[in-house]
Amino acid sequence: MASVDSTPTIDLDDLSWWTRPANERDAAFAWLRANEPRPYCPERDTQGNPRGGGFWALTRYDDIREVSRRAGDFCSGQGTLIFDQSQAMLEYRSSVITMDDPEHTRVRKIVSRGFTPRSLERVRADVDQQSRAILDSVRERGACDFVTEVAALLPLRIVNDMMGVPRSYERRIFDLTNIIMGASDPEYVPDQSPRAVGSAIYAASDELAALLAELANDRINNPRDDVITALVAARNEDNLSPQELAAFFILLITAGNETTRNAIAHGMHALTLFPDQRALWLSDPQTHTKAAVEEIVRWASPVLHMRRTVTRDGVMLGDQVFERGDKVVLWYRSGNQDETYFERGTEFDITRKQIAHLGFGAPGPHYCLGANLARLELSIFFLKLFSTLPDIRTVGEPDYLRANFVHGIKHLQVEYMPS
Repeated sequence: MASVDSTPTIDLDDLSWWTRPANERDAAFAWLRANEPRPYCPERDTQGNPRGGGFWALTRYDDIREVSRRAGDFCSGQGTLIFDQSQAMLEYRSSVITMDDPEHTRVRKIVSRGFTPRSLERVRADVDQQSRAILDSVRERGACDFVTEVAALLPLRIVNDMMGVPRSYERRIFDLTNIIMGASDPEYVPDQSPRAVGSAIYAASDELAALLAELANDRINNPRDDVITALVAARNEDNLSPQELAAFFILLITAGNETTRNAIAHGMHALTLFPDQRALWLSDPQTHTKAAVEEIVRWASPVLHMRRTVTRDGVMLGDQVFERGDKVVLWYRSGNQDETYFERGTEFDITRKQIAHLGFGAPGPHYCLGANLARLELSIFFLKLFSTLPDIRTVGEPDYLRANFVHGIKHLQVEYMPS
């Protein structure tokens, strides 16, 4: 798809395109919203899966919200990634985000028990303690890789503690989640042949599932106040299958780690690019923290897209007619910059009018289960960051993940006055 007015060529399924500077990608989406808001895009061969026929890209806020609400017309059960997966792979990686009703409602009700207000209140002290410990580990050095040494550690430790995963597994889980979420990047899977990438994802998922089985077996005789114990109980009381149990464990470990990690990293980058907003936040944290956290998630858009599949012929979205089996991809980052709702949407502005952003998905059955946990982590962490390293700033450009599903930053160098 060629573009005009100096906008670069737009190929949303070209993973290399996503390593371009953010301003180039954002300009391309702005062009699409203005000129071709629902383009039909070609697909590429991905992770050992055959090339698909293409997909419809939704770039406007209203379209994304409407499709998210209409689960009967636009389903999740045929996959949430752009490329088509075999039935065996769909079943293997099935989780609450790739289910339709009635299975989706049943499983979501079970797993949501780990995200009640009472559960999150118990997590608050752990977030505070881990934020302090992580920042103390780098405060005297004057520089670090903010992603690998700070941003990645907080959500990983919090999710592991919620699940009841021993700290000794931390490094291995970090490596495995990098493979699962970043398999398209040669830093995590050096052999980028389709077969090797697919094998790496299977192997990493199998290892995480084996870890869960080990911990779940322990909880049968040694129950604890953790999510794994609750899931083991649900397996017996609510007919949660071993496969569903493993899929949720992998989802929470990967998504709960990766998305918040990237929100923290993008937030750090934003606070360097927009020092006036940083100063405003620091001038009155009590007033500005809630809005600042929402703006970080909007500006970062940690998940770039989700796919839905049309369930019947003749489905309408505005004046667009879809047919059964059409793939429709919701580009959350584009929706989060839609000029109709977000004036100067590429800018970071903690004073902007609070409109429901798409950083946690859109309202509907698949809205992010962990949204309030992420908000809690971001709120506590950034206030702790400001008090510990008040002059911290990024150096150079982020090293972006070669991927179009998560908006990943692999490395982000920062400098600060040792304290």
